[in-house]
Amino acid sequence: MTDVNNINQEEEAEIIYIPDEDGNDEAFEVVMRFELDDGTDRKYMMVVPADDEDEEQEVFAFRYDEEEDELKLYPIEDEAEWDMVEETFNTLMGEFNDDPQ
Repeated sequence: MTDVNNINQEEEAEIIYIPDEDGNDEAFEVVMRFELDDGTDRKYMMVVPADDEDEEQEVFAFRYDEEEDELKLYPIEDEAEWDMVEETFNTLMGEFNDDPQ
């Protein structure tokens, strides 16, 4: 089972700032947060550039931890982990898009 947060588009967008390779903070909108019931306690976050208004936006995925109001993001470098995150994201988005609300 998967725990999903921030998938309701009617809520105010959560914006986070991620430094680029030059150290400049770039704004990203959190599309979805989830964690899997696989015993690892790993949490994942899907984000899109906040200033990109295109209908087709590139989605970025990170594993994350929160410690004392500090968000730590980790790139997903393992191909098996990436496949699992991508499959979960696609499944959850499919369920969300099928939900008549």
